[in-house]
Amino acid sequence: MNQHKPRRNTRQRQVIMEELRKLDNHPTAAEIYEVARKRLPKISLGTVYRNLELLWRMGKINKIKIAGSQARYESAPGRHRHVRCVDCGRVDDVHGLSFDIVSEEVEKLTSFKILGHRLEFIGVCPECGAASRAKEEK
Repeated sequence: MNQHKPRRNTRQRQVIMEELRKLDNHPTAAEIYEVARKRLPKISLGTVYRNLELLWRMGKINKIKIAGSQARYESAPGRHRHVRCVDCGRVDDVHGLSFDIVSEEVEKLTSFKILGHRLEFIGVCPECGAASRAKEEK
């Protein structure tokens, strides 16, 4: 596949991008499919997967790969980290953290040229934490 070839913006790709921009919950491909098919009833799940992959390769969206679960997507490809709830799977953005110094230290310690890294914070979201506390109080 030639990644440098300009791609025409198909109606399906346009709808997928528009719907993804409306969602701030880092949806899975299946969740995007559910909202996209309200506008395009004949769209297939395979078409959604293919277009999400293409949009990711083009740098227009982020694909969040979480160990042991489905990939999630977001329309904000800027540099930021994520935090995931271990109870419900909710994923939120974490802004304002700089890991440049860590990359520099790893380069010094290993002589590798660091190109990037993956870091996932895990915890319990406010809703799951409140539900857990409510159960404990009973």
